Amino acid sequence: MPTISIRIDEKLKRKMDELSYINWSEVIRRKIEEVVEEEEKKRREEGKKKKDLKRINDASLRSYEFFLNYGGKKSEETIREWRDKNWQ
Repeated sequence: MPTISIRIDEKLKRKMDELSYINWSEVIRRKIEEVVEEEEKKRREEGKKKKDLKRINDASLRSYEFFLNYGGKKSEETIREWRDKNWQ
């Protein structure tokens, strides 16, 4: 298992020594794991947001294309065009 070192001030070290029954290595290890998990979760959420934004952008483009093709027509005309395309 790899080893890391940290620096703390004397006052904190004295307080830790007074609580010598606590396994400080384990406390630090758990906190590091917690922070890593939180950061990984943030990354996953950011990835989902990027995917959602792409889907929204794609839908917006399709909506704009639809408007360009069918904008200004009556709904009956649009439905008739769709039916004619599907029955050919």
